[in-house]
Amino acid sequence: MKTYAVLLALVLPASLAAQQPSGSPPANPITTVFRARTLGLQRNIAQAFDSIPERLFSYKPTPVQLTIGYIAQHLASDNYLFCNAFGDMKAPVAAEDTATADSVKATWPKARLMANLNASFAFCERALGQLDDAKLADQVTLSFRGQSRQVPRVSMVLGHVTDMADHYSQLANYMRLNDLIPPTALPRPARTGQ
Repeated sequence: MKTYAVLLALVLPASLAAQQPSGSPPANPITTVFRARTLGLQRNIAQAFDSIPERLFSYKPTPVQLTIGYIAQHLASDNYLFCNAFGDMKAPVAAEDTATADSVKATWPKARLMANLNASFAFCERALGQLDDAKLADQVTLSFRGQSRQVPRVSMVLGHVTDMADHYSQLANYMRLNDLIPPTALPRPARTGQ
């Protein structure tokens, strides 16, 4: 946990300074940065999945890697795991989603996987609304693979952002291997007035 504290102490002030327009800083600068990063990653992930044809959802570069469909269902599950720790609000997840094996969910049709992923994104956006900087040090219970332990809430927030960044990178590589351009590699529209 000291690693997270060191990371926050070193990276966030520089990140905040680089992102702030002149004027007063936001009331909760740390959660403001997390919220912006989370929403940006959600947008990129959604755009990536939207541009991947359903026929490629069973694609994986090597036998030991995850399929695109597996990544979609995994992200939805992870979103609930992390975002449930952001405050008192808990996600309403369908019993079938919790009782069905990940390997089976990974084969569901694209429309169903995207509906589940988008629902998890919407929940996380609402859950982010519960956060402020003062709550980041609160202890929360992390239950994973039948074991529970106490962790600072910031570890769940940081874990969420890094998990999404990791899976977006994975998707971007899969897209490139299939001659698709990831959203962050698309040409940006020209700025007007310059």
